[in-house]
Amino acid sequence: MGNAALRDLAAIEEVAWADVGDAVVAVDAHNWLYRYLTTTVKWTSADAYTTEDGTEVANLIGVVQGLPKFFEHDLTPVMVFDGAVTDLKEDELAARREQKASYEADLADARERGDEIAVARLESRTQRLTDTILETTRELLSLLDVPVVDAPAEGEAQASHMARQGVVDYVGTEDYDALLHGAPLTLRQLTSSGPPELMDFEATLARHDLTWEQLVDVAILCGTDFNDGIDGVGPKTAVSLVTDHGDLYGALEAQGATIDHADRIREMFLDPAVTDDYDIDREVDPDVAAAREFVVDTWGVDPEEVAGGFDRLADALVQTGLDRWT
Repeated sequence: MGNAALRDLAAIEEVAWADVGDAVVAVDAHNWLYRYLTTTVKWTSADAYTTEDGTEVANLIGVVQGLPKFFEHDLTPVMVFDGAVTDLKEDELAARREQKASYEADLADARERGDEIAVARLESRTQRLTDTILETTRELLSLLDVPVVDAPAEGEAQASHMARQGVVDYVGTEDYDALLHGAPLTLRQLTSSGPPELMDFEATLARHDLTWEQLVDVAILCGTDFNDGIDGVGPKTAVSLVTDHGDLYGALEAQGATIDHADRIREMFLDPAVTDDYDIDREVDPDVAAAREFVVDTWGVDPEEVAGGFDRLADALVQTGLDRWT
C-alpha cells in the first residue's frame, strides 16, 4: 500500500543505526526486493544480469547490494514473502498492470528513438517479480542462511503479526500498511542511504487520540489498496470525522457516502490471514563463497557488479564473528 498520506499522521523519527541494532527485523520481501530490482535495472547495464538465453536476474545484484546493510548494523533480516492475493486487491493490481503496459509502450518508443536515458528510466518502471526472480532470490537467501517466512496473504500483515507476537523486534518496509496492521515498531529507509526512520504505532495512536480500529477507519476514508477514498477527505479531515462520529460508519453517514466491502477491508487490517507455522533461527550461518558461486557461475552475473556487495557482506560477518563461513 502506498497511502503516503498516512505519513502526515504517523509518529516517525530518524534514528541512529546503533539504536536499532542487535535485533531481528521482519522484512516485507516483495517491497524490499522490488525496490532493489528497479534500482539495479535503472543503473546497471542489462548485459551484467542477462543470461545467454535472455533470462534477466537483476534481482541477484540487488539482493547482494541490499543485504549487507542488515549485517553491517547487527540486524538479522527475516524475509516475509507474499502469499495469495485477496480478490479486493484485484482492481489495484489491474490498474498497475494497465500502467505498466503504458510504460512498456513508451519503452518501445524510447528504444526506437535511441533515447538511452528514457530507456533506463522506463525499464525500471516495467519490472515485475517473475517466477525466476522469486526462485533465485529464495535460493540466494538460503545460501546466506537468511530466514524466509511464507505469508498466507499479505507479507506486511504477516510481518506485523510476528512483531506483535514479539517474535521479531521490527517490521521493515517502505509502505505504511504495517501501521494499519498494528506493527509496534517499523523501520523505514532500509533501501535508502542514510539512517533509518522508526515508525511507532502506539505513539501514532496517542498523538491523535485514536484506537487501532479508528486509525484503520481513517485510512479507509483516505483510500487504501482495497478501496478508493472519499472525495475531498485527506488524513486530517478523516481524523476529525472519525473523532467526531466515533468510527468509519458514523463518518460515512455524516458525509452521505458509502464504501463497498467496508467490513471486509477493516478485517483485512485488523484480523488478516496470518500463520504461526514458521521457525526462525536468530543465529545465521551464511556461506558467502557458495552464494558468490551461485550468482556469478550458475547465473552468469558480472562478477564486478557484485564484488563490492559480497566484500561488504564478508566484512560485516567478520565484525559479527561469523567470518568462518565466508
